[in-house]
Amino acid sequence: MLGQYGRGLTKALLTRPALAMARVGITPNMLTVTGAVASAGVAVATLPQGRFVVGPLLLALVLIGDSFDGILARATGRGSVFGAFLDSTLDRLADGAVFGSLTAWAGLRLKDGPLRTWTLCLGIACVVLAAVVPYAQARAKSVGATAAVGIAERTDRLVVIGAAVLAVGLGAPTWVVTAGLALVALGSLVTVAQRVLVVRRQLVDGAPAPARAGGRRSAAVNA
Repeated sequence: MLGQYGRGLTKALLTRPALAMARVGITPNMLTVTGAVASAGVAVATLPQGRFVVGPLLLALVLIGDSFDGILARATGRGSVFGAFLDSTLDRLADGAVFGSLTAWAGLRLKDGPLRTWTLCLGIACVVLAAVVPYAQARAKSVGATAAVGIAERTDRLVVIGAAVLAVGLGAPTWVVTAGLALVALGSLVTVAQRVLVVRRQLVDGAPAPARAGGRRSAAVNA
């Protein structure tokens, strides 16, 4: 949801810098690859070690920068099906690195007990669901339906867990990360259910597809 409402603001703020990048030869696909590598690198380098201030702050900067590829693609007319595919695929890699790194942190840093067990389980659930949520949308498209709905798209999930991690880094109890993972997992499950139901209505009941604003690329799965 946050991604949908924030598109107008990011477009207004980032279009000029994106066009400046285009003038020096930077392409949308370059930005896509750079953003994914940066996200995964920051996550792996900071989160398993419990660096919960610098990690989420750097990831927030990367998330903002991740908007440049789509803005550049639209502003220069370079949007493509391959660009959308690359963008969506590498987003899954970056998401897996974030939640996988938090799962590693729980395994390495937390003492044995219920909190460690819950954090590990929820971290694994978030890794899995980070792939299942966009898969539901992509699979819907492959069968002629649209599943561009859900309370927890990619931006929502990253903002929630980033805020939880930063809060712990600033002194909040460790269980706040566990709670953040629980919220992400629950929101992701609800989103999957929403997409299953909306696709069922389209394919079985003949309902029209839900309206959706344009994504980051011409055919991107912004999940």
